[in-house]
Parts: sequence; C-alpha cells; structure tokens
Amino acid sequence: MLRPPLAALEAIFKTHIDFVAEHPGVPRMLFGELQRPGETLPKQMVQTLTRQYGERLRRLLEAVKARSELHSELDVDAAVVLFIGTIQWLVMQSLLAGDVARIRRDAPAVFAIYLRGITHTR
Repeated sequence: MLRPPLAALEAIFKTHIDFVAEHPGVPRMLFGELQRPGETLPKQMVQTLTRQYGERLRRLLEAVKARSELHSELDVDAAVVLFIGTIQWLVMQSLLAGDVARIRRDAPAVFAIYLRGITHTR
C-alpha cells in the first residue's frame, strides 16, 4: 500500500489513463490538431493545460521528495516529463494497436516501473 503522497501520484496516473480510455477521441483530435503549422488556439490550450499539469505534478513530487520518499538526487523536472511522456506513449500504443483497452491493461505495470525508478525501493 502506498503512503498518501505516492498514492496521490498513482491516483493522478490512473485518472489520466481512465480519462483517455473512456474518451479515446480526445487524443486523436489533439494529435491531429498538433500537426497543424503555426500557433492555433487548440495548441495554445494544450500547452497551457500541459504546463499546469506539469506544475501540479512538480509540486506533488517536490512534496514527496521533501518527505524523503524519493531519491534525494531525483531530477523532479525529468520525473515530470517521464510521467507525462509515459502516459502519452501508452496512449500512442493503444491507438496504434486499435485497442483502447490496452492502455488500462498496460498502465499498472508501467506505473510500477516508474515508481521504482523515482523511489528508494530497488
């Protein structure tokens, strides 16, 4: 059982995965929109959401690190990028496979590996 701050991180991960699994059209639309040249309103919205999401994750990871539950040398910014990138890759894999349910099947093991990489547990 994870302690509260790490449980919160897991809850964020699962919520993001569940949202994508329940609304697979959202990433498809976003990926399509992000390929358009220039600064579009949807791109700006995604940039803002991603920045705010990253800041929220950064604050949470810093709080967990302050409790000595993460490696003292952990690069929090890199951990945020990896967290978001992991979800994005799970989304891409499920869309490429044409199997939206895959994201829910793969997510627990992927999160466990992520968690092992940022915590003291080896």
